[in-house]
Amino acid sequence: MTEENKVVDLLAVFSDLEPSADAVEQLRALGVRDECMNVISGVPVTEAMLGRPAQWTNVPRIAMGGAILGFAAGAFLAFGSPYQYPFPIQVNTHSFTPGPPSVVVLFELTMLGMLLSTFLGVFLDSFFPNYRPMKYVPEISDGKIAILVECSHVDEKKVTDALKKLGAESIAHVEAQHL
Repeated sequence: MTEENKVVDLLAVFSDLEPSADAVEQLRALGVRDECMNVISGVPVTEAMLGRPAQWTNVPRIAMGGAILGFAAGAFLAFGSPYQYPFPIQVNTHSFTPGPPSVVVLFELTMLGMLLSTFLGVFLDSFFPNYRPMKYVPEISDGKIAILVECSHVDEKKVTDALKKLGAESIAHVEAQHL
């Protein structure tokens, strides 16, 4: 592999969110694209907190599909099942399908479908469980924030110097390992 095509593969560990956000900005200024950076944290950190573009996800579409399926199941239970009896019993002037209980059944099954499909969507979208080796350092579990830089078009020395100036506690080459 020539020097020009060498892949920079660094993991920088920061103690707080602010220096890591500054590091993301500095890496962008050095020419590192967003798809070459991966922020690893043990606590939830939104893209907006780090000034990164929002990630695209299929979870809202999957949730909407589950809501539609739940509504269809509720509609069948509320409006279809009374007509499954061979001799429906007509009581006074009431219809075979009562209104208020039908609304409750429709609402509950719609929400149940959406809840179950959202859980499944998040589960599948996060690639959980992941059995592939991952790049990770134990400090992340202690509340630290790491930035993984995997890029072939930047100078490793410039990236390392910039991350050290911004307060990186450690910068190291890491290998993927089974967690």
